[in-house]
Amino acid sequence: MTGSFDPAPTVRTVDPFVNGDDRIASSAQVRTDIVREAGGIVDAVLEGGPTTLPAELRSHRVPLVEHKIKVRHYGGYEHFERDTAGVADGAPVVFRWSGRTRIAE
Repeated sequence: MTGSFDPAPTVRTVDPFVNGDDRIASSAQVRTDIVREAGGIVDAVLEGGPTTLPAELRSHRVPLVEHKIKVRHYGGYEHFERDTAGVADGAPVVFRWSGRTRIAE
């Protein structure tokens, strides 16, 4: 029987249970405290990219200082970069699709 390796999620969020994965739960509180001190958490929306990217992966809570988000999808990663346009108070920060990379195996 061969073992499989499932890397930790690549989307940086403050939720310790990303895609049902609790491997980061022990450090989540420490990271959450650091992020709150560094400027807070904001809602983020991912725009563009493949149409097959599920809607539930297009909404995140990320550190205010985050400028890139990487989402694992169909044997690769979809990359999103923060839109430089200003954000209205209470509106989610928009991250636009910037490219895709494949996972080397």
